[in-house]
Amino acid sequence: MASSSPAAETWLLENGNIKPLSKEMRHGHGRSHGRTAHNVSSSSLRKKSDLTLVRKVPCAIVRDVLANVQEVILGTKLFVLFIAIPFAILAHYKNFGRSWVFGLSLLGLTPLAERVSFLTEQIAFFTGPTVGGLLNATCGNATELIIAIFALIQHKVDVVKYSLLGSILSNLLLVLGTSLFCGGIANISKEQNYDRKQADVNSLLLLLGLLCHVLPLMFRYAGVGESAAITAEATLQLSRVSCIIMLLAYFGYLVFQLWTHRQLFDAQAENNEDDDAEDEEAVLGFWSAFAWLVGMTIVIALLSEYVVGTIEAASDSWGISVSFISVILLPIVGNAAEHAGAVIFAFKNKLDISLGVALGSATQIAMFVVPLCVIVSWIIGVRMDLDFNILETCSLALAIIVTAFTLQDGTSHYIKGLVLLLCYIVIGACFFVSNRPQNQPNGVNLGSSTEGIMRI
Repeated sequence: MASSSPAAETWLLENGNIKPLSKEMRHGHGRSHGRTAHNVSSSSLRKKSDLTLVRKVPCAIVRDVLANVQEVILGTKLFVLFIAIPFAILAHYKNFGRSWVFGLSLLGLTPLAERVSFLTEQIAFFTGPTVGGLLNATCGNATELIIAIFALIQHKVDVVKYSLLGSILSNLLLVLGTSLFCGGIANISKEQNYDRKQADVNSLLLLLGLLCHVLPLMFRYAGVGESAAITAEATLQLSRVSCIIMLLAYFGYLVFQLWTHRQLFDAQAENNEDDDAEDEEAVLGFWSAFAWLVGMTIVIALLSEYVVGTIEAASDSWGISVSFISVILLPIVGNAAEHAGAVIFAFKNKLDISLGVALGSATQIAMFVVPLCVIVSWIIGVRMDLDFNILETCSLALAIIVTAFTLQDGTSHYIKGLVLLLCYIVIGACFFVSNRPQNQPNGVNLGSSTEGIMRI
């Protein structure tokens, strides 16, 4: 230990002690735990901690606590946003204004999403690549899932649908569009290529998810002459069956990603090893990372409850529709750290990582979070189906189709990103001017429309 510089050592925090990782541990855990695009992307916002002062603390317990705080709280470039969390709690209990609670809670969720990715990666060092991959597959969009569950508990089904739709749209159009546009401008003299294989897999799954959304919508209009109650019940049953199929497809996707074709998904991280190899080493012990993950999940749940409970008040106070807040603002703020990482790697001409973040997150929302929310609502007795109404479903369909066409040739330039961004702006403007009351469908009355046409 004396022969190596303290600044160059990698430190492991566990059992009240700070000790350097051995060479075997670094190579044994660092390269084999299978970092995903989400991990690599989030690492771009992390700060390298200097534990020189912490190591001088004589008490082992205090030293361990301080080192953990420095790694988890101060180890991100977004650490300044953590101050919004106590202010959100204070605003809630002091009744400072429900719109303030909503805004502060959104800001507080921003660094938490990135820290969850960091903590799952730390756990993956000790559990192996398969369990680590499963953790990312279930915790990668923990913020959206927790917000959705709290909204379901409060019977705000429209908020759930809007927020999950917004997460898919923001990943496919905003994140991917910004990444391709900025990457194209920054590397305008270079040819930008990416591996089409992963993009094709994600596009197929997104199209399957789209089919499961379109069929309940079509089913509702196919039964125009029937009783509304009968049609609604049949639509609900079809949605639940479709969700079970979607979850089976997502399970097949996990098998494909983690076992049979892992090389397609690990390649993007391996290409980045030389740039951030220092980020591929454990800095927390297993139980430390697990405890922090549980604690941050509890905080996310608390802030999510605040967000869901104050979204209508924020809508009234700001003069913005609930649909616009849910579809546009919630996904942008909640995933800001992950989105920023995707853009940063696009600047570095590492489009495989950017695509892995955008498409992987969209696929996880569409094929895992959405059907899981329908199943959860089924369990707790809330009626949620996959009928997202015409405006929402058409926006989803066009976003998936435009993205699939954009990624079909394996090359990129800035005009592709510009088109995706403009599509997102148009959809955002549509929801901005839409001020439809909640729980009111935006479908047309086919019977009255037919009568109007006959009169013409």
